[in-house]
Amino acid sequence: MKLYNVPNNTKINVLENILIPPGAIYIKRNEELMFYHIDGMYSYCKNKNGNVVHLVAWADVKIIN
Repeated sequence: MKLYNVPNNTKINVLENILIPPGAIYIKRNEELMFYHIDGMYSYCKNKNGNVVHLVAWADVKIIN
């Protein structure tokens, strides 16, 4: 599923297309993130350590129940 189709405030798993803005915290494949919302071409998410990360909006992800 593309990230832009995921409801806000959803836990996700990153499958591929790990594109981030320059200087941002790296996101690993299969990393679990809390997705909050899309902000332009990137998203506002937090990793398990509570750090804000920005995954590209068209990334392939899986919703975690």
